[in-house]
Amino acid sequence: MTARPPAFYARRGSKLSDLRTLLHIPYTVWHLSYVTIGAGLAPELDALRLVGTLAAFTAGLGIGAHALDEVHDRPLGTRLSDRILWALGVGGLVVAAGIAVVGAYVISPWVLAWATVGVALSVGYSLEWSSLIHSDLGFALAWGAFPVLVGYWAQSESLGLAAVIGAAGAAVLSLVQRSLSTSAKGIRRDRASETALSEDEDRLLATWEIPLRLLSVAVPLVALAILAV
Repeated sequence: MTARPPAFYARRGSKLSDLRTLLHIPYTVWHLSYVTIGAGLAPELDALRLVGTLAAFTAGLGIGAHALDEVHDRPLGTRLSDRILWALGVGGLVVAAGIAVVGAYVISPWVLAWATVGVALSVGYSLEWSSLIHSDLGFALAWGAFPVLVGYWAQSESLGLAAVIGAAGAAVLSLVQRSLSTSAKGIRRDRASETALSEDEDRLLATWEIPLRLLSVAVPLVALAILAV
């Protein structure tokens, strides 16, 4: 019998551990990889634009959206106070918006339109404002397709066939991720049995979480390969 953390990447013991858990590091890297894939599919690659786009998604998704999700209903059970979580949530989105303002001057005013959609998706999904957004399809479009499209557009200021196909592929991968993680959450976050996992539960979790762990490495490697090309 082993202790039951709320997610395979969750850590306990200190505020630093809680912050690490909050960032969903394997998943955040996974979804940042979609930004990189989108940029790599564009006809030409501008490294500065890619860095800026990744920074905006890191702040808005990796920090902002995850903090708002935690303050909403504490799915990860961190001991971070509501004040800290709201500060991280709002602060992350503000930083992302600030990067977008810079992008509007450097690239195009249309950056603000993409940023507005991104903030709306982040807040709407995390705080569950809409059942349409907080759904399997909403997750696939917001955290899969959208980063690819933004990554591509930030490079070319247009959307080509490669961007659409890449976004569709990312959406399907996100549906796979959602399906596997939802099944795992059903066991890990079941409050009816507090702290332990049975051997059968361990085996069930392995069938879902081993693929998740592998995909969280495979997708970034694919992104790096595209970037290398």
